[in-house]
This record gives sequence, structure tokens and C-alpha cells, in this order.
Amino acid sequence: MKIDNRPIPFYYQFLSGAIAGITEVSINYPLDVVKTRLQLQIGSKATAALNNTPHYNGVFDCLSKILKHEGIRRLYRGISAPILMEAPKRAVKFGGNERWGIFYRNLFKVDEMSQALSILTGASAGLTEACVIVPFEYCKIQLQDKTKHSQYTNILDVVKKTIKNHGILRLYTGLEATMWKHSSWNAAYFGSVFQIRALLPKPKNSTEKTINDLIAGGVGGIMGTTVSTPFDVVKSRVQSQPHTPGLPLKYIWNWQSVILIHKQEGFNALFKGYAPKLLRYAPGGGILLVVFSECMDFFRKFHYSDQDNDQKLVNKFT
Repeated sequence: MKIDNRPIPFYYQFLSGAIAGITEVSINYPLDVVKTRLQLQIGSKATAALNNTPHYNGVFDCLSKILKHEGIRRLYRGISAPILMEAPKRAVKFGGNERWGIFYRNLFKVDEMSQALSILTGASAGLTEACVIVPFEYCKIQLQDKTKHSQYTNILDVVKKTIKNHGILRLYTGLEATMWKHSSWNAAYFGSVFQIRALLPKPKNSTEKTINDLIAGGVGGIMGTTVSTPFDVVKSRVQSQPHTPGLPLKYIWNWQSVILIHKQEGFNALFKGYAPKLLRYAPGGGILLVVFSECMDFFRKFHYSDQDNDQKLVNKFT
């Protein structure tokens, strides 16, 4: 099967990324809630009891306690934030990756992508993505944090109260950690996708192409999750910590926070939430790649069929 890689306008890439992202988040969002709860958990079960907060022993314990004590709707609390951000987020992830790829190929005067270039373009797209989505991530964390459930009702309430009480820049809390998280995730994801696609047999039909994309995207999701989880833990801590007047912030910068968490809680604390994140992005990475690829193929056929029809009309009357 010949792969059609003809270029199409950016708005098709934007729309394909949006559809892929909304599909993935709609399926896997409860695992994101569980991930955040585990990342924000500090201390032992006894500490949690003293603070009158729940203690979770893992993914399934967290899921069962949320369902039992808070109801199934709590697993979707804050989903409006990622739904709203999926269009720009995934569009920048995939569309930005395409654009950065063109930029770097021209810069280094090469015609084809390599794994090294795929890693570089992925990291660049991740940095761009972080700047776009950090306010949405901030709002999502506020809504997922159980200790703040009484403070906010929805994403608009978070935005309104944050700007009123702290100014608009508060919505960009955690920007640096978000940049580390997304640049590392995208670099590992797109670098892995490139390598796995190169290792797999060339697809002979659309079914084999879908299977290849599921495998490549799944491996990419695993690698991206593994590399980025420590920065994700830091991002969650930075965005959820209280800002008390007169008291210094505990988590300030990414690497300062990584070192502090490792020192106070041990290495494993840097991978809190890894299991639900892996359960989400191993299949989720495949879902993203498959849906994005299928949408791009559809829009490519649509775009060029319109051009072919226009050319036929021109030929008919000339």
C-alpha cells in the first residue's frame, strides 16, 4: 500500500489533532483524575487520617474509594478543562510537530526525517504546546484536587476566582514544569513512533496501517509516560500548592522540586501516578496516532478530490 503523504493546509492538521485528542480524553479521563490524586498524596495513611483526607494504596484502591465515597461523576470532574484544551493541545502536538519537522529539515538541509530529528521536533512541539495549555492544566488540577472541591464549581469559576483574587498570571503557575513535562513526553513519543514504524513491516492495506499505528503509538505512549512522569508530579504539586502570604513556596522550579521530592519522599515519589498514567497513555498513545492518521487521510482525500474536481471543470470549459 502506498502511503499518501501529500501536504495539506494546517487547519486540517489542527482539526485532526482536535478530534484525536477529544476521542482519547473522553475514553481515558478517569485515569487522569486517579493520577492527579496519587501525585498530590503526601505522607502515610496515619498522616492522612490526622488531616482527615483519604489515603490511596494504588490505582484500583483510588478508583474504588472515589466511586464509593464521591460517586462516578467525580471521575469526570474537571473534564471540561481538557475537553476545551484538547483542540489546541493536540493540534499543536501533531500540527506543531509537522511544522517543526519542516523547519528543522530546511535548517539542516535534509530531505527525510530521522529519529534524532523526530526527537528534536517532538521536544519543540512540546514546548510550544506547554505555552498554549498551561492555564487549562492549572484549572484542571484545581478541580481534581479533593482538598479544593468546595472552592470551585467548574472551570469558569476557577478562572474567575483566580483572576479576581490573584491576577491572570496565576493561571500560568507551573509553566516551567509543564514545559519540561510536554517537551520530554513529545520527544520520547515521536522519537519512539518514528523508530517503531521503521522497524515494523510496511503496511499492505489500511488494516495493517492501523495495527502499525496502534503499536507505534502504544510504545510511544509508554516511553513518553516513563520519561515525563517526574515532571508531571512536580507540575501537579506546583499548581496545587497554597500561596500563603508571608510563607515561602515549597515547590518553586522544576529541578529544585525534583530534588526536594526525592530527598523528602524518596525516588518512588517521583513516579506517583505512573500506573494510571501508563494505563491511560499506553493505549491512549495508540488511539491518538490512529485517529489522527485516519483523519489526516480523510482530509487529504477530501482536499485533493476537490482540487481534482475543480481541474476537471476547468478542462471541460477550456
